[in-house]
Amino acid sequence: MSAHPVSPNDAVPAAQADALPHNRLSYWLDRALVAIGEASAWIWLLVLAVVLTNVFSRFVLSRGSIALEELSWHLFGAALMLALAYGVVRDDHVRVDVLREKFSLRSQAIIELLAIAFLALPVVVMMVEALVPFAYQAFLYNERSQAPSGLPHRFIFKSVLPLGLTLLAIALLSRASRCSTLLFNFPRVFTAPTHARDRGHSQP
Repeated sequence: MSAHPVSPNDAVPAAQADALPHNRLSYWLDRALVAIGEASAWIWLLVLAVVLTNVFSRFVLSRGSIALEELSWHLFGAALMLALAYGVVRDDHVRVDVLREKFSLRSQAIIELLAIAFLALPVVVMMVEALVPFAYQAFLYNERSQAPSGLPHRFIFKSVLPLGLTLLAIALLSRASRCSTLLFNFPRVFTAPTHARDRGHSQP
């Protein structure tokens, strides 16, 4: 099977000519994270359906539902947590380092690599370590809402918190490896199979 180098236009997160190059690790990790992010987007439709149902029940039928309110909060939180990694992969998250945009691509990669390695990734890992016991305890005690008619099995939503942050950590690791590929050519730039290139630029 013939192969071609991955150009910036073929990369997952960006179509810009100055996008970070992909390596084998980042290429496949980003594909998986994009698929998860796109699948989780359907949760927003569930959020909309639950909110509309609750509004109809409250203002038309005069029957408010605490369970529906809690479900809308939980679904909203789950959709947000599962979208964090997608935002990093697509580089669509909000940046506050306004000076960065004036730097060269190599300078940007140096700043990003240092920030991920010494700030973002350690903080996210510590959060995951703290939230796993938090979710496990809710499972052990079969925790439910404190409201009489609230939702049971709160460990389900609490488990989404460390899951979303774990995906975020993987996305940050992938992004850091892409910076390393640009700066040090390690890991090496990935050569994508022809069939993967032919699927279109919208896919990783």
